[in-house]
Amino acid sequence: MKDQTSNVFEALAHPTRRQILQDLKDGELTAGDIAAKFQADGPTISRHLRVLREAGLVSERRDANRIYYSLVSDSLALSVGNFLSSVCPEQIVLREVRKRRMPQAAPVTTPNDEGVQA
Repeated sequence: MKDQTSNVFEALAHPTRRQILQDLKDGELTAGDIAAKFQADGPTISRHLRVLREAGLVSERRDANRIYYSLVSDSLALSVGNFLSSVCPEQIVLREVRKRRMPQAAPVTTPNDEGVQA
């Protein structure tokens, strides 16, 4: 059985699926809208959409006889980020160093009922 990261990389392996993800970055599209952007037939695009859905990269919403697809927020970034962190541990260290170097935000103060800063 494949893990989620394997499914994501398998989904990203095909240029048509990568293009579908790029097309969905601005919002949901119907299956017909997606298929119209490619020379492939409908069943081929449906298979690509199924692979993306099974990898957790897109979701579908049915409305009457239309199926709308949209990106699953942060799924791709989290999957690829987790993989990169496992093979590039120095990146984890660099991120921690950057976090420590960032100045802390000043606490927000608001006047209380008497007009005195809390």
